[in-house]
Amino acid sequence: MDIYSNRNTLKFIIMIFALLIGGFSVLYTNDLVKRLAEREQKLIDLAAKGYREIATTEFSESQGFLFREIIEANTFVPVILTDEQGNYISHRNFDPPAGLSPKKQQAYFQKRIEEMRSQYEPIPIEFAGLKQYIYYQNSELINQLRYYPIIQLAVIGLFVLMGYLAFSISKNAEQNRVWVGLAKETAHQLGTPISSLIAWAEYLRTKPELDAEGVVAEMDKDIQRLQMITARFSSIGSEQKLKLENVVEVVNTAIAYLRSRLSKKVEITIKSDPEEGEILALINRPLFEWVIENISKNAVDAMAGVGKLSITITELPEGNVQMDISDTGKGIPKNQFRKVFEPGFTTKKRGWGLGLTLAKRILEQYHKGRIFVKSSEPGKGTTFRILLRSRA
Repeated sequence: MDIYSNRNTLKFIIMIFALLIGGFSVLYTNDLVKRLAEREQKLIDLAAKGYREIATTEFSESQGFLFREIIEANTFVPVILTDEQGNYISHRNFDPPAGLSPKKQQAYFQKRIEEMRSQYEPIPIEFAGLKQYIYYQNSELINQLRYYPIIQLAVIGLFVLMGYLAFSISKNAEQNRVWVGLAKETAHQLGTPISSLIAWAEYLRTKPELDAEGVVAEMDKDIQRLQMITARFSSIGSEQKLKLENVVEVVNTAIAYLRSRLSKKVEITIKSDPEEGEILALINRPLFEWVIENISKNAVDAMAGVGKLSITITELPEGNVQMDISDTGKGIPKNQFRKVFEPGFTTKKRGWGLGLTLAKRILEQYHKGRIFVKSSEPGKGTTFRILLRSRA
């Protein structure tokens, strides 16, 4: 199983398992709380019977046992004893605020009685023609257990989130090191053959008879191109200084180089708003030209060498720059709008699927800009949108 390409499915499966575990924990704890509450209610019923028994008969050893083992044994369930009118008489397992006057203490317990009444019906006690009531509520243990699964899930969720963030940061850092290392090594490997080509070009210039058809001039163009490619790879991983450049001129230069290398059946148009004048943006020229080339080549491949490629450059009201690159190719399904920027994603039989990934990294990491699929329709074409800054 390809874990990388199926990671979204794996994330979904892990999430489902986490929800099942969390749901089971909540249900189990709620069932436990319910059983404990029933047990406490039975204990209070038993205590009420004990009160009734002690109040209606003469004291004996068995009643002493009843008082010690049932009534006094309740050290955790809060109870309040009231008269028939609901006025406070006594309490157990309450810790009222210190320093309360008798009047304030009475008000304090009356408030607790109202809270208890909302939870459970009071238990009546009748003896000697008198009627009293025992009010009670859940113990602190049950209240804590009710919140336990929520706290448990929150803590687990926090640790999962921290682990996920740590893993993502570590993975991204590792990917960045691979990208930078590969780029630097490529630039280093290109250095030796370029130096050799420069030497051969100089040698040919000393032999005019060998340059009858302008071979050296063409070699110089290719050498300059290789030097620019080397400079691009060397720039990856280094801190880049961005300069205000005329984006229209930069795009025209990049497309001019591509025209002679692309299919003649591809019509390329470049429009800018305003039509005349400069549209400035903060860019690193060699790297930005690389972005334009990668997106344009992908567009031509999507059109199978036949169609229209249009680039529209617009200066936004806030001063930033917007660029739309549209083609009339086969289009991209909506569920793949984000996937097209992932390493290895390609619809071609050949290729590494790194062109758009590289473009996204250059724009977002070095230029602090954005690139995304603005729109696409299968069979009609795709529009990529680039956003650039015009100020730091």
